[in-house]
Amino acid sequence: MSNNSVSDNSASDSRLNLFSFTGKVKILHLTWLAFFISFFVWFNHAPLLVSIKESLGLTDGQIKTLLILNVALTIPARIIIGMLVDKFGPKRTFSTLLALGSIPCFIFATADTFERLALARFLLGFVGAGFVIGIRMMGEWFPARQVGVAEGIYGGWGNFGSAAAAMTLPTIALLFGGDDGWRYAVGLTGIVALTYAVIYFFSVSDTPKGSTYFKPKRMGAMEVTSKGDLYFYILMSVPLYATLTLLTWKLSPAGVSLLGTATADIIYLSIWTLFAVNVYKIFHINNEHLKEPVPEIHRYKFKQVAILDLAYMVTFGSELAVVSMLPLFFYETFHESHGITAVMAGLLASGFAFMNLVARPGGGLISDKFGRKRSLTIFLLGLVGGYFIMSQIESSWSLVLAVVVTMVCSFFVQAGEGAVFAMVPLIKRRMTGQIAGMVGAYGNVGAVLFLTVLSFVSPQIFFITIACAALFVLVAVQFIEEPKGHMAEVLPDGTVEMIEVD
Repeated sequence: MSNNSVSDNSASDSRLNLFSFTGKVKILHLTWLAFFISFFVWFNHAPLLVSIKESLGLTDGQIKTLLILNVALTIPARIIIGMLVDKFGPKRTFSTLLALGSIPCFIFATADTFERLALARFLLGFVGAGFVIGIRMMGEWFPARQVGVAEGIYGGWGNFGSAAAAMTLPTIALLFGGDDGWRYAVGLTGIVALTYAVIYFFSVSDTPKGSTYFKPKRMGAMEVTSKGDLYFYILMSVPLYATLTLLTWKLSPAGVSLLGTATADIIYLSIWTLFAVNVYKIFHINNEHLKEPVPEIHRYKFKQVAILDLAYMVTFGSELAVVSMLPLFFYETFHESHGITAVMAGLLASGFAFMNLVARPGGGLISDKFGRKRSLTIFLLGLVGGYFIMSQIESSWSLVLAVVVTMVCSFFVQAGEGAVFAMVPLIKRRMTGQIAGMVGAYGNVGAVLFLTVLSFVSPQIFFITIACAALFVLVAVQFIEEPKGHMAEVLPDGTVEMIEVD
């Protein structure tokens, strides 16, 4: 039996030299940049919505539909990508995703109808699943004492891609000029993604030299280690399909009428047929090894995954929703009272995502140093207070105060995200991709739910709704268990690798 962490093979130091471009730090920089580009592409429409709306004569309902479609496909995509990265490794999976993601960018840039815009935005939701890939990559290269800050830097600096889109794409569109300026800006993001896909493939490896890349025994569903967790897993899968059902309802004649009644009915049937297939796979994959009790050394508690699902739903889910609506919210709130333009609104709103640069790494670092459960609790408390204060923003506020409140709230939101993924790689190594996929998918569940709420209520009620949801999750987090000791994985020769988790 080996007692060394797979990640420890690549490092014995406890500090990161971020100015280095060798070893694990090189992998960190190349991978957060891949994630950055995926988010830059995923949110290339948000800061340009005003121009797109005027250019194609879209209605408010159609704009809100585009916002929802942008996060819809990412729910199943993160589950699928989690399985693929565990099976094929981060190198091949990330490169392929970026290359394929460039295609809907070009479709969106050349669209001349709402239907084509909607199709491209729906397909671009798959690019948002790129986040899951780097979680596994960081877990392979960094030991437990560093994985929180590494995941935080990866997620935070990569997440900044949405802010970069908000800050640069309106200016790029203006430089090209005319009604088609936004088209060139969106098309450029596709070229960037395609180019970096090639660079990433030839610049990284899945593990440090000499380390083993542990793979799940079967693909199609996560392995659990008790019969109670088997049913818990199925229960936690239901919201994923329910959210897709909600999205379909929103697009049906009962909502914005993008889908016909017959089409919507077929989609409803397909969604729940897939759910039935998924339940079958869960039972099939877990049936054999659950006939006898799983040895204690190989067990993990699914409640850890479930609670992190909920925590990411209110942290990243709210971030996705707020980043999507904030430019338009600032424009509509302060256009008449302060005379801000659409470009200025995009720049002001970018403050929310800007905090990713420090907040998410800070959340991971604090989790590494002071405990993951305690840190997540504090961040959720700050999130609740931050969204409540944001619900009070109105046209009489000063722009400086509105931006400061937004950024303070954003700090707690993104630090909470860092705390969530400081724990994800410490549950079960060979399934890190699948666990990250499910947790990440719940982030998109939150985004769809919150954006759906926004389509019915005012922005003020929208912010309060997020705060109330976070209060519920705050209670759930008190039942999570701090990772301690080691997790076990079996090497190809049958020996057991003990991977340190604290």
